[in-house]
Amino acid sequence: MGDPAGVGPEIVAGAWSETVIHEWCRPMVVGHPEILRRAIALWQVPVSVVEIASADEARPSPDVIPCLRCGSDDVLDVKPGTVDPRAGQAAYDALVVAARLALDGKVQAITTSPLHKEALHRAGHHYPGHTELLAKMCGVDDFAMMLYLGPDEEVIGAAGLAVVHVTLHTALRSVFEALDEASILAKARLADQIMTRLKGSRPRIGVCALNPHAGEGGLFGDEEQRIIRPAVQRGLAEGLLLEGPLPTDTLMVQARDGRFDAVVAMYHDQGHIALKLLGMHRAVNVTLGLPIVRTSVAHGTAFDIAWQRRAEVSSLIEALRVAARLSTKGKGEG
Repeated sequence: MGDPAGVGPEIVAGAWSETVIHEWCRPMVVGHPEILRRAIALWQVPVSVVEIASADEARPSPDVIPCLRCGSDDVLDVKPGTVDPRAGQAAYDALVVAARLALDGKVQAITTSPLHKEALHRAGHHYPGHTELLAKMCGVDDFAMMLYLGPDEEVIGAAGLAVVHVTLHTALRSVFEALDEASILAKARLADQIMTRLKGSRPRIGVCALNPHAGEGGLFGDEEQRIIRPAVQRGLAEGLLLEGPLPTDTLMVQARDGRFDAVVAMYHDQGHIALKLLGMHRAVNVTLGLPIVRTSVAHGTAFDIAWQRRAEVSSLIEALRVAARLSTKGKGEG
């Protein structure tokens, strides 16, 4: 359910009655059932919450939400739209329980509502976000965040468009020292693996430059010549269909028009801003490199509109669709 003070519980409540979700999968919710009941009352939807003790007991339908209870009752006193360590702990507890269910084979995929990073830290869990926490739980070092848009009138490619990030939740000043050939190539491999599953054939991958105009021959920086281009050459030698480094402003236009199936971005906002402009409410977050399938909404806790029945549910619905699709294609890169 994510952070109970944010929009997570209410987007679950708002999306649940969409019958198409129940055609894709058999969903259940992990979190505090009373928080979920409050969200249902807010949305005024004819749905009931049934508390369950294990995933085996889940009997979902458009009007019944099976909820696996976890966390402390302290969260019931959290005020909506506030940073609270009790809410951070509740989000942590729900994520850990869900991930363990997936690792134990009790569920085939998990889809997460947003948590608040400051609340998580105040609760004593010092992770930059979902991605890094899940990687630690799964014992993997080679992982990445991918933002994904399925094909539509804005995204021409048959398999949609993915953006994979080399660096993620880090200060911009730290990006330069964090980039190296190995990390860029590792993310390109992950992009190739996931989009091969979604496309059914080898994807075309554009690799972003770091500096304006791809460094303009070294005038604006030499990372393209020293780091990114050699990584691309190594990937080509492995058989990856890479092109770059390319200036991001033109690369993203070409990707939107179907020239590329995936883009490797050097840092968080380089990939996030462009993709969200193409489809903010359809974008899905997928964690690559885990032994489990994990998708998420591509937005935050939205404290400014939380618990006002103003939250947009489209990203959650799309995240469930992608999770269901990946879970039918086997584990690994999802």
